[in-house]
Amino acid sequence: MSDTEAAGRPYGIRDDRARGVLLAEEDGRTVGQIVYFTLAVPEPALVPVHTEVPPAHEGRGIASALATEVYALAAREGRAVVPLCPYVAKWAERHRAPAPAAALVEAALAKVEQDPSTW
Repeated sequence: MSDTEAAGRPYGIRDDRARGVLLAEEDGRTVGQIVYFTLAVPEPALVPVHTEVPPAHEGRGIASALATEVYALAAREGRAVVPLCPYVAKWAERHRAPAPAAALVEAALAKVEQDPSTW
C-alpha cells in the first residue's frame, strides 16, 4: 500500500522509474500520471514534464497528490526537482517548494532540446 492509500485516498501512487512515470492507480487502472526524466549533472534531479488526469477523474486531488509525491520522492532520494510541467510549476509555487538552481533548469531545458521525446 502506498502512502497515498494509507492517507485514506482510494488510489495509490507508484513510481515506474524505468518508464519515467509516476502513476496514480485505482483498482488496477491508471487515474493520473506525471511523466518525468532524471538528471545526474550538474546534480541529481527529477524533472516533471507533463501531468495528466483523465477527465473522468478530475477534481479528486489526483494531480496534487502526484505533485506532492514527486517532491517527496525527490527528498527521499536527495534530489532537486526542476518542474518543467506547468501544473507542477504552479503547484510548487503555491506550496512554496524550493526553486531549482538556474544551472539545473538550464541542464533540464538542454536535455529537452537535445531529445524532444523527453517532453
